[in-house]
Amino acid sequence: MTTTVVTASGMTCGCCVTSVRTEVERIPGVTTVAVDLGTGAVSIDSTTAIRPDLIAAAIGRAGYTVTE
Repeated sequence: MTTTVVTASGMTCGCCVTSVRTEVERIPGVTTVAVDLGTGAVSIDSTTAIRPDLIAAAIGRAGYTVTE
Protein backbone atom coordinates (compact mmCIF):
# COMPACT_ATOMS: atom_id res chain seq x y z
CA MET A 1 0.00 0.00 0.00
CA THR A 2 1.26 3.45 -0.96
CA THR A 3 -0.08 6.81 0.24
CA THR A 4 0.37 9.97 -1.81
CA VAL A 5 -0.73 13.42 -0.67
CA VAL A 6 -1.15 16.39 -3.01
CA THR A 7 -2.82 19.76 -2.61
CA ALA A 8 -5.64 20.84 -4.90
CA SER A 9 -6.58 24.50 -5.23
CA GLY A 10 -9.91 26.08 -6.09
CA MET A 11 -12.28 23.84 -4.13
CA THR A 12 -15.01 25.76 -2.30
CA CYS A 13 -17.70 23.27 -1.31
CA GLY A 14 -18.66 19.65 -0.71
CA CYS A 15 -19.53 19.16 -4.37
CA CYS A 16 -15.96 20.14 -5.26
CA VAL A 17 -14.65 17.50 -2.85
CA THR A 18 -16.92 14.87 -4.39
CA SER A 19 -15.81 15.76 -7.92
CA VAL A 20 -12.12 15.47 -7.03
CA ARG A 21 -12.62 12.22 -5.12
CA THR A 22 -14.64 10.67 -7.96
CA GLU A 23 -12.05 11.52 -10.63
CA VAL A 24 -9.06 10.36 -8.57
CA GLU A 25 -10.85 7.10 -7.66
CA ARG A 26 -10.96 6.28 -11.40
CA ILE A 27 -7.17 5.95 -11.56
CA PRO A 28 -6.26 2.25 -11.74
CA GLY A 29 -4.77 1.02 -8.48
CA VAL A 30 -6.35 3.68 -6.28
CA THR A 31 -8.11 2.15 -3.28
CA THR A 32 -9.08 5.13 -1.10
CA VAL A 33 -9.25 8.90 -1.59
CA ALA A 34 -9.76 11.44 1.19
CA VAL A 35 -10.15 15.14 0.40
CA ASP A 36 -9.90 17.92 3.00
CA LEU A 37 -11.82 20.98 1.82
CA GLY A 38 -10.17 23.31 4.34
CA THR A 39 -6.58 22.55 3.40
CA GLY A 40 -7.07 21.21 -0.12
CA ALA A 41 -5.16 18.05 0.82
CA VAL A 42 -5.95 15.02 -1.31
CA SER A 43 -4.73 11.80 0.31
CA ILE A 44 -4.58 8.84 -2.06
CA ASP A 45 -4.06 5.23 -0.98
CA SER A 46 -3.12 2.87 -3.79
CA THR A 47 -1.78 -0.61 -4.41
CA THR A 48 1.25 0.85 -6.21
CA ALA A 49 2.77 4.31 -6.62
CA ILE A 50 0.64 6.55 -8.84
CA ARG A 51 2.39 8.84 -11.30
CA PRO A 52 1.97 12.51 -10.34
CA ASP A 53 0.84 13.43 -13.86
CA LEU A 54 -2.07 10.97 -13.61
CA ILE A 55 -3.15 12.52 -10.31
CA ALA A 56 -2.86 16.05 -11.72
CA ALA A 57 -4.86 15.05 -14.80
CA ALA A 58 -7.64 13.52 -12.69
CA ILE A 59 -7.87 16.61 -10.49
CA GLY A 60 -7.81 18.74 -13.64
CA ARG A 61 -10.77 16.80 -15.07
CA ALA A 62 -12.66 17.73 -11.91
CA GLY A 63 -11.88 21.39 -12.66
CA TYR A 64 -9.10 22.06 -10.15
CA THR A 65 -5.33 22.28 -10.13
CA VAL A 66 -2.57 20.65 -8.12
CA THR A 67 -0.39 23.15 -6.33
CA GLU A 68 3.20 22.53 -5.33
